[in-house]
Amino acid sequence: MRIGELARRVGTTTRALRFYEAQGLLEARRTANGYREYGEDDARLVNEIRALQAVGFSLDDTRPFVECLRAGNESGDSCADSIDVYQRKLAEVDACLEQLNAVRTSLLRKLGTALARHPGTCGVADRNPSEANESEEH
Repeated sequence: MRIGELARRVGTTTRALRFYEAQGLLEARRTANGYREYGEDDARLVNEIRALQAVGFSLDDTRPFVECLRAGNESGDSCADSIDVYQRKLAEVDACLEQLNAVRTSLLRKLGTALARHPGTCGVADRNPSEANESEEH
């Protein structure tokens, strides 16, 4: 199939496919007249790349999965290098979750302290907008 057909089948653009090719993730065969030609294996590679990117992987992260498929494996994550990427990405996500949880805990503490100091509303929401404008004018 040619580049336009591959793009349609996998739900991407020809520009993205050319970029994958420039990055060494996709290899197009050339016909005698210079057209790029792709097969079912190429569609599978692009689907793997796009699925991994959809969960936050960079193009560089997808390389071991692509190489694993090119080596003839049934799945892109059948190889040790792919498993390593999963483990590294999971560690990154865990670190982000820990950081977000620390921020959440800090915000809850600050909110609790603020509410303990000022159990009622702070008064800003209770003011009539016209009163606020009048006080600003004087």
